[in-house]
Amino acid sequence: MSFDQEQMIFFPEVLPPGYRFAFPESFAEVNLPVDGATIHALHFKTADAKGVILYFHGNAGSLSSWGYVAPDFTGRHYDVLVVDYRGYGKSTGRIQNEQMLHDDAAAVHDYVKTIYREEQIILYGRSIGTGIACRVAMQNKPRMLILESPYFSLKDIANRFIPFMPAALIDTVFKYPLRTDLWIPQVACPVYLFHGTQDEIIPFDSSTRLEGLIKSKHELIAIPGGGHNNLIDYPLYHEGLDRILK
Repeated sequence: MSFDQEQMIFFPEVLPPGYRFAFPESFAEVNLPVDGATIHALHFKTADAKGVILYFHGNAGSLSSWGYVAPDFTGRHYDVLVVDYRGYGKSTGRIQNEQMLHDDAAAVHDYVKTIYREEQIILYGRSIGTGIACRVAMQNKPRMLILESPYFSLKDIANRFIPFMPAALIDTVFKYPLRTDLWIPQVACPVYLFHGTQDEIIPFDSSTRLEGLIKSKHELIAIPGGGHNNLIDYPLYHEGLDRILK
């Protein structure tokens, strides 16, 4: 392609190495060496934790803002590890291909397994992080997989947002197909999907189509009127989390 795919997909906020995070919850900074880079994460802990949420966030920002998701889970008695991708926040390097995303996610998951039993690990993906979390779930045995505003595949989204480009060309040159649709049938743990019916970025039918492919226990929690970035504002989202994480 004649344009930079990374600039079209990823919108990182870069933080200086000395940046000091300020969150009301107790947390530790974690730096994980990976091939050619260091992945930075925040580890929030709570008393009497039932397990841990390994959280893969959306395609914009950094942990300076994504760290604010922690209370949704610490308040339900789960520790949380929120990860910044390469080039985001204090993570070094830059994203160059899809396999790099999966390798880094696998390295983070391996680190989490040194602290928690696998049956204590809940994988959570938000937006672009949904495909990444799904791939990790496919290759491991977590307690469950939670996907918020998931895409059927990123190739599917590219077909919607780049209508002038023939689908066959996208199949050939698109570097980040992120085929959630191929991985989710192979996920053995329970799968929960949250999706707003008025999502303006990833259409709601992405979740309805994914739901039809899931072979393990699963549930689609539709949020009527919900958009792409505001499900936290809806009681149905919190009621769903309460039930799932009880």
